[in-house]
Amino acid sequence: MSLASGSLCVLLITIPSFPSSFGGEIWISAQHPALFHLLSHSHLLHIKSTTTSAKMLSKSLLFLASAALALGTPVERTVSCRAPMPDPSLPLTGGAAELPPPPAGLELKVIALGLGIQNYSCASVGADAVSTGALAMFYDISLLYPESGPNSLTIEKFNQLPAFALNHHAIPLHFNDSTVGRVEVASPGASLKRPFTRAAALDLGEEYGKLPFLGHHFFNTDGAPTFILRRGSFNVVAAKKASVPAPGSADPGPMGTGAVAWLALDAANSKGATFVYRVETAGGNSHGCSKAAGQDSTSYAAQYWFYGPKS
Repeated sequence: MSLASGSLCVLLITIPSFPSSFGGEIWISAQHPALFHLLSHSHLLHIKSTTTSAKMLSKSLLFLASAALALGTPVERTVSCRAPMPDPSLPLTGGAAELPPPPAGLELKVIALGLGIQNYSCASVGADAVSTGALAMFYDISLLYPESGPNSLTIEKFNQLPAFALNHHAIPLHFNDSTVGRVEVASPGASLKRPFTRAAALDLGEEYGKLPFLGHHFFNTDGAPTFILRRGSFNVVAAKKASVPAPGSADPGPMGTGAVAWLALDAANSKGATFVYRVETAGGNSHGCSKAAGQDSTSYAAQYWFYGPKS
């Protein structure tokens, strides 16, 4: 299902008797008004897989809402529908060249925030840094896109999210203590045995709230960018199809190395998505090889847009 297909309906359930710590309100989005007629008149809250945001909802809140409705707890239901929103627009650099559009027959499946490191190798002092892959934790930001949910952002704030995360949150990876063989002592490499931290939401405070954990990004043994999302329901192995420089206004990252390029990645034989974009990048360029030979890592963040066959 596309993120924007069909009319969008929102059911707001208000449960006055619930403690304020639960907020007392639950939002549910769906793409078909008939489903909301069923939901808003039922005695049990039953969410079908056709809802846009059902998979994002907290299980505890669903249980509380179901219990309240089943036991006759006073609730207020408000249902509203609006016209179909346009499909989210892939960002543009505004430069002389842009990434190619998504192939025909595909629809947007999920928008993710990637937060991690880009890895490089310097064969010798003065050599060009060579990319050796990346490691990142991924978080679902689909419902923060403008008009996609009750907490959606303006397009300006949505596109600033990678830079904010990079500059205001620690990189969620386990790092090596040793700096031996590192080009930049202040930039250690990730642990080879256990690079990823536990699967948990990314808390960006009042500015963006908590972003649901989505999955991991790494390069496989063949050197191909790989994305494992939603506990394997997305298993994407890709290859670079196109690249354009990040805009001059892109955030250069905490160490000022500059933003990595925007990419289009072809993942034709993958599960869950067959085309991926890396856009709105912040940081990630190499520190360069002027100081020493060895390995280098630079923190970065970016939006990743995943497209797959239409449902």
